[in-house]
Amino acid sequence: MKKLNGYEAAQVYSEQERLPAGGYVLKILDVKYQENNWGDVILLSFDIAEGEYKDFYAANYRAQNQEDKKWKGTYRLRVPKDDGSEQDSWTMRRFKTVISNFEESNSGYHWNWDEQTLKGKAIGALFNNKEYEFGCRHGFFTNCHSLVTAEKIRSGKFKIPADTLLKEKEDNGYPTGSTPAGDGFMNIPDGIDEELPF
Repeated sequence: MKKLNGYEAAQVYSEQERLPAGGYVLKILDVKYQENNWGDVILLSFDIAEGEYKDFYAANYRAQNQEDKKWKGTYRLRVPKDDGSEQDSWTMRRFKTVISNFEESNSGYHWNWDEQTLKGKAIGALFNNKEYEFGCRHGFFTNCHSLVTAEKIRSGKFKIPADTLLKEKEDNGYPTGSTPAGDGFMNIPDGIDEELPF
């Protein structure tokens, strides 16, 4: 076999460390309001703020060696449509619960309808394992399941949510125990070298 051009400079694929399911205190690094035809969301980009996995997502971002790096610490908070429907009342209740958890986790903070005021705030989060299927790949990734008070995490008085599984197919053809990988998260613009996207 002849020597291949670019072999020496090519980077090796490496297995990325996976955040274990559990409870973590987060710091919100960026906030974006996104309008969608199915409903609006507030996209919260975060990193782990305390404990053994502090700065986990920054380390993950730096370790990515592909061109289209992705910041994987995100949570999408659905914004109520304010249409009076029963479905919207559930969304409103969840939205208000998350906002109340922000207020309780950050002394002196009061929600003023400006989503940008969430930037820099602390919040607790519960992470579970979520099953994915993408093309021929199948496995689990760690998912930010819900936002709770930071005190709930610090006190250890929380329960890790059950795994979120895909709906069963009659024959999905996948072996059990596949290796986890990420899914589609926020795209990071080209031209960013080793800097974080915030």
